[in-house]
Amino acid sequence: MNVLVVTSEAAPFAKTGGLGDVLGALPRYLRKLGHDVRVFLPFYSSIDTKKGTFSPVGDPFPIVLGPHRYVVRIVTVDTHPGTFFVHCPELYARGSLYTNDLDEHRRFLVLGWAALIAAQHMRFAPDVLHCNDWQCGLLPLTLKVAFGWDRLFANTKTLLSIHNLNYQGVFPASTIGDTNLASSAHLFHQDQLHHPHGGRINYMLHGLLYAGIVSTVSPTYAREIQSEEHGAGLDPFLRARRSTVVGILNGVDYDEWSPEKDTLIPHRYSAADLSGKALDKEALVTALGLPYVPGVPVLGIVSRMASQKGFDLLGPILGNLLVKWGFQLAVLGSGESRLEQMFEGFRRRFPKQVGFYRGFSNPLAHLIEAGSDIFLMPSRYEPCGLNQMYSLRYGTVPIVHRTGGLADTVRPWNPYAANDAMDPRRAGNGFVFDHHDSRGLEWAIEMALGTFKHRPSWDRLVQNGMAEDFSWERQAALYVDLYQRIPG
Repeated sequence: MNVLVVTSEAAPFAKTGGLGDVLGALPRYLRKLGHDVRVFLPFYSSIDTKKGTFSPVGDPFPIVLGPHRYVVRIVTVDTHPGTFFVHCPELYARGSLYTNDLDEHRRFLVLGWAALIAAQHMRFAPDVLHCNDWQCGLLPLTLKVAFGWDRLFANTKTLLSIHNLNYQGVFPASTIGDTNLASSAHLFHQDQLHHPHGGRINYMLHGLLYAGIVSTVSPTYAREIQSEEHGAGLDPFLRARRSTVVGILNGVDYDEWSPEKDTLIPHRYSAADLSGKALDKEALVTALGLPYVPGVPVLGIVSRMASQKGFDLLGPILGNLLVKWGFQLAVLGSGESRLEQMFEGFRRRFPKQVGFYRGFSNPLAHLIEAGSDIFLMPSRYEPCGLNQMYSLRYGTVPIVHRTGGLADTVRPWNPYAANDAMDPRRAGNGFVFDHHDSRGLEWAIEMALGTFKHRPSWDRLVQNGMAEDFSWERQAALYVDLYQRIPG
């Protein structure tokens, strides 16, 4: 198939989270299956141009959005065939990938228009237009209204992938002229467009209304977003089309994230020989300025410091747990100042037990996955999550809240099934708490630490996790099947 992918992020060029990881990996694995996949993303000024040789494709061309005119050029890179960048410094030479600037909507409208025009120039007839998050939410309607005349797109079906429903791209109704779709204003959601207290255009909503199929990044999240609790105001629209809302777990690139191949950890290891994990554990605590004490469990955190991630639950319980159980904690992340200050406070109070690196370091992220015994992900909600899947492969037992992709990948430890030779998976691979409060998290941490003391059980847990397969080879095949099922 021919697949045209439009996204605001794709690793290794532009990434703030899971979206970048998915769009950095999925197209590559789709190509391995024999499909022609062309990915378009903005040429942000933050892109490291040392990551390859960047070359222009064809001549520059204008894009006019209402009264605004931009000249864009398509650029490709030799190291990632099939990846194309929309070069427009006026829009993308900013200090960050996303802004609160008044032209934020136009930045991503231009991205979508440029991808479709470039496809015309290339005579690339996509079987599927794969749109990602709100930044591409208007693309299915744009294709229908503004490009429907072109037979190149006569058989193009559309898919909208939701990576995080809470970000929806809502702009004033007065910006409808910038969409070039004002002549088809009747196709917009009328109650929102003409709301008496200020009309608006919700890009994510319009993707839900016009995409052939909607996908999310885990089966549980696909169900959750149809509820009022997790639907972020769009649950009625999702329920209305529930038969075409599908969840596919994100995959893991095991060439990058596996202890057998990881070039960023000092000691490699495998499920058959875990000796390197103990050495990585020593390297981790030493790197964070903590004393290494054999036998003391290490809990790890690698995360954005955001309320979604649930770390506020640790505030009332972490001090007592550190005193009671004597474990060590390795934390990597940055974000909300209150959470940064909380971990910094624990680091000062427990200088031999808590290490906190404020910011991000990819080598340290890999070392925490390899050197920790337990990994904490108490997210309030989590569309998919990747770190729990990394942790399982590294033999680092995850503690998670039962939500989204965490619920789909981490099965509660069941010691009574640990010796079930018929189905060893019944024993579980981690610890899961249901009630998102401090008591629930405390229960899960104490269950994990108690199990850690019983080596046969812990060894079984570690082996169960390392045997899991969340590879992109498997997940990419599910996307191919989904593409084939999109209604015309």
